[in-house]
Amino acid sequence: MNTNESVATSYTTLSGDSVHELEIKRSRFITYLYRVDSEAAAREHIATLRKTHFDARHHCTAFILGPDRMTQRSNDDGEPSGTAGVPMLDALAKRDTEQGGGLSDVLAVVVRYFGGIKLGAGGLVRAYSEAVSSALDHTTLIGRQRLRIFTLPAAHATAARYENELRAAGYQIEPTQWQSTAALIQIGIPDTPEAAEELHTHIATLTSGAGQLAAANTQWVDLI
Repeated sequence: MNTNESVATSYTTLSGDSVHELEIKRSRFITYLYRVDSEAAAREHIATLRKTHFDARHHCTAFILGPDRMTQRSNDDGEPSGTAGVPMLDALAKRDTEQGGGLSDVLAVVVRYFGGIKLGAGGLVRAYSEAVSSALDHTTLIGRQRLRIFTLPAAHATAARYENELRAAGYQIEPTQWQSTAALIQIGIPDTPEAAEELHTHIATLTSGAGQLAAANTQWVDLI
């Protein structure tokens, strides 16, 4: 994923895959939730479930991808138009999250085994929406944040002390690169101008003005 093209600096996703089942008027609605990072990955899960549940009448799907949630797809898979995929997508897109940033990088597949009682268009919309919402209620959501990585050269004798003091101050420290003449400490901060300014001030104090920070790259991390 090319994080440099993203405007968003945080979003919410699944901590892992899950499955949850509801029975509504004798029909079984089995909801699978997957954490995915591409359309290809989403469609691979969908294809696998079609084989696993080959005897089910419908395999309806919805997914949202990317930090900015720009990719959104849904499919009714034979249910009346707009009664399955769209309400499933709405349940994902409108999910309130404590972590903030909206829900993304998530695929929902609802496998329906028809129970003999027709639900009608309104009933189907409610059923598919409830199936996804209930599955989300029973899974764990986590935040993801885009970090800007800065490097700080330090003498071998002082690198460990700098690392410890930076960790104690709440900074995320990535693995230090130990080179022949110096250590290269890697520090992760939220990718905002305010956080960068704060880090520069902190490093100036920590190193008595001798530290020379350099911006490296960005990366997305799970907030656990």
